[in-house]
Amino acid sequence: MNDSSRRTFLRGAGLLGAGAAVSALPALGAPAASATFGHHGPDFEDGRFTLAVLPDTQYLFDADRGDPAPLDATLRYVTGGDENIVFLAHLGDLTENGQPGEFEQISRSFQHLDRRRFPYSTLAGNHDIKSSTDDQRGRTPYLDAFGPHRQRGSRTFRGASPDGYNSHHVFRAGGREWLLLALDWRPSAGGLEWARSVLARNPRLPAILTIHELVWADDAGQARFSEFGQKVWDELIAGNDQIFLTLNGHFWPPGRAVKQNRAGHDVHLHITNYQDRYYGGSAMIRLYRFDLARNVIDVRTFSPWLADQAPRLNELQRQEIERTGPADYFSLEIDFESRFAGFAPVPVPPARPAERQLIRGTVAYWRFEGQEGAPVDKVRDLSGRGNDLVRVTLPGSAPEALRFSGEFSGRQPSRSSLRFDGGKKPARGGYLRTADSAPMNAETFARGYTVEAFVKLPADFKDGKHAWAAIFGRQGSGGKAGKTGDDPGEPSATLSLSDGAAFQWAVFPVNQNGISTCWGHELALEEWIHVAAVNDGRRTTLYVDGCPVLRNPKTTAAGIANPGGSWLIGAYAYDSIVEQAFHGWLGDVRVVARALELREFMLG
Repeated sequence: MNDSSRRTFLRGAGLLGAGAAVSALPALGAPAASATFGHHGPDFEDGRFTLAVLPDTQYLFDADRGDPAPLDATLRYVTGGDENIVFLAHLGDLTENGQPGEFEQISRSFQHLDRRRFPYSTLAGNHDIKSSTDDQRGRTPYLDAFGPHRQRGSRTFRGASPDGYNSHHVFRAGGREWLLLALDWRPSAGGLEWARSVLARNPRLPAILTIHELVWADDAGQARFSEFGQKVWDELIAGNDQIFLTLNGHFWPPGRAVKQNRAGHDVHLHITNYQDRYYGGSAMIRLYRFDLARNVIDVRTFSPWLADQAPRLNELQRQEIERTGPADYFSLEIDFESRFAGFAPVPVPPARPAERQLIRGTVAYWRFEGQEGAPVDKVRDLSGRGNDLVRVTLPGSAPEALRFSGEFSGRQPSRSSLRFDGGKKPARGGYLRTADSAPMNAETFARGYTVEAFVKLPADFKDGKHAWAAIFGRQGSGGKAGKTGDDPGEPSATLSLSDGAAFQWAVFPVNQNGISTCWGHELALEEWIHVAAVNDGRRTTLYVDGCPVLRNPKTTAAGIANPGGSWLIGAYAYDSIVEQAFHGWLGDVRVVARALELREFMLG
């Protein structure tokens, strides 16, 4: 990232002033510049949240040669609330020599979190204790300062190993609970067994492992196990699928790697440590910004202490505000639902009764329930209004071109769908149409309407053979309804998809001679999507997954011109001739003779 974009990021994060003056940093031991961070608490239900990670701070607490100011600034930033930070994990080597006086200093800094009951974990690094010992070393100044007794007021602390050096926390974020293990510099065989028992007692929680030593990295940022780290992988991580992310310090430079566990799933292994950088690392903090909707963790690394003083920094200091190399500034793509399915599968909600979907004004409601893979013959209208559907197979197409499927959107009322395998040039596939006697064939929907459906497009939808495949529409054209504007051969109403997989709702309204069109955006393939076209008698709004799209016309468009003839599910007809059948999956489809509010959509 260049300097200009870096400054843009820092301003956006509220960390950089507008001034451009540069001066020297305050002398060692001087108080940090005042922080101006907010004070609102984290939102534990928000799908976007941040885990803060703090590596080796040892040089800041090195007898009489340290300076707590950088850490104080970092901890103030953590509790500021601007990043929705839900937890802080320290990776060990809090101090340089493990002396009581050093722990007294860093303990005072951490009181900022204690007073606010902000959840955090610590663990002993090799500089915090006698490095030749394991977690059976007994009492130390580290344990006196940061042992389990300190966590009595924590809302996330769930216990420690009998020796006190290994602990675990459960924090809530993104509407679910997460397990964090904080393991000692050298957990003994008993310590690793204790960690396995914690995982066994929390079998459905995704787990993050923090430990002082696990991997080291080369200058290219490629991480590899240390000898002891390999032991931890073999005896703890590889066999416990819950652990999806590990974080350690100790070595430098920073780096990362991905390794598959015994279940065949990815485990992300990260080392972060900046004690070799200017001012002992300036209390650099690593932010893991989870976004559960995007299935991404965005990772950023910077020093709040330096950022807060940016207008007065010299060139060296400004370079250390933020780390932007590939080992410190990156994104992880993780399909959380899939990654956690082996131990915490998302429960599939039961089907919602059909009668609950028969809201006021329902004209037709179709749900596609049948034996997996069986060809479709007819589909009953569950509204009871007689708008049943019958199958039509295009010439040269097999029965399996339209069949029942066990796939469904977890948000739709039913638990099944239809699989269409259609195309064009020549027209092929199967579709459904209302019978000639269906009451809705006479509808003009002059007072408003809502058409909604669940749709999933296959990976090959954009191969050029399915442009303008329709989900729902009329067989009759605008011309047959007496319209002469635009292209009268177009259907009087159609919900179609462009070759780029963008929705289009196009109608000849009763009060217009030409077509009124709503345009959506390009859609993701192989994902279930809800679409709804809503008209209140004057305006039409197209919604995708409950969100209005941009290109909705503001001109008055009342009702739908009636050319006579049937409504079609899964087919597009030009000049009343079906040119192609749909390609993909369709879930529940509902038509209502009024404009629905968002809360009334089948999304539930």
